[in-house]
Amino acid sequence: MPTALEKIAEIEAEMGRTQKNKATNSHLGVLKAKIAKLKREILAPAKGAGGGKGEGFEVTKSGDARVGLVGFPSVGKSTLLSKLTGTHSEAADYEFTTLTCIPGTFRYKGCKIQLLDLPGIIEGAKDGKGRGRQVIGVARTCGLILVVLDASKPMTHKRIIEKELEGFGIRLNKKPPEIILRKKEKGGINITNTGIDFTHLTKEMISSVLKEYKINNADVTIRCDATVDELIDVIEGNRIYIPCIYVLNKIDSITIEELDLLSRVPHYVPICARKEWNFDDLLEKIWNYLDMYRVYTKPRGQIPDYDAPVVVPRDHNTVEDFCLRIHKSLVAQFKYALVWGNSVKHNPQRVGKEHKLSDEDIVQIVKKV
Repeated sequence: MPTALEKIAEIEAEMGRTQKNKATNSHLGVLKAKIAKLKREILAPAKGAGGGKGEGFEVTKSGDARVGLVGFPSVGKSTLLSKLTGTHSEAADYEFTTLTCIPGTFRYKGCKIQLLDLPGIIEGAKDGKGRGRQVIGVARTCGLILVVLDASKPMTHKRIIEKELEGFGIRLNKKPPEIILRKKEKGGINITNTGIDFTHLTKEMISSVLKEYKINNADVTIRCDATVDELIDVIEGNRIYIPCIYVLNKIDSITIEELDLLSRVPHYVPICARKEWNFDDLLEKIWNYLDMYRVYTKPRGQIPDYDAPVVVPRDHNTVEDFCLRIHKSLVAQFKYALVWGNSVKHNPQRVGKEHKLSDEDIVQIVKKV
């Protein structure tokens, strides 16, 4: 009985032999769907499997945001953690120094950020090699991933790491495709493309992929020029979309010309962790990619507390979200809020729970009597 990995290899070989044209598009889409289902089997934990989850991999979330350091062994992740947070993480000139997940925290612009030093990824991590499942499993819980690369071989490592993370359902610097899938009891498959011309998909291909998943009745609305891989991602429903910064470490070992060339690549920040070069640029980019707002509290009759802002994600920035970050009971006691800042037309302005806040707004909550 062939294993899931052997089946994937057979399907990939078949895809390699298949000519790519309009006549074979649906068949290739079905083969991709088969691979996605097999990969899900590999990544899902075996039923009844004993044993622990792996020492050091159960790290309690703390702070306002979580950032994961991902990369090959000996690229400088432990040094970067130690320099940014003051947390000791064993660093040496040999591979696999870090064997568990080591957390540290640092503050930037009033935001407390948890930084996780994850063990080095190896090729085949997505298939369970090494401690790949634990490493990438923790990476899925992060609000931002820093892929740390050695300046002497950045592109080779970058491609491998992206492949490993993609294989585990992590999509870097991408947004979820605008595809809505609604399963129903009957009526067949109805596809609406809202005026978009498909260049990657056909209605036949969409139907074939859905039927591979045993979905025979569904309404599919597509508002973008989606690919078959994006359609499969929506059907699988377990993909994580995470912003990513590629941290190019050890820049003291390359020439100025090489550095200038590499720094033009999107989402890159060149640094030297050992000498703390360009940390200001890295921290600012981390803040921008986390996409957080600082909101200052103002007790009645007092000045705002500028030392301890309440940090909220930009996409969860209502007054109600602000209240929930302080304490769940505050929403039940809420009467209205007074807001000073860029989100209001005059200062202060009385607002309700639905009001959307801006960065560095000041909020005073008025409770029911």
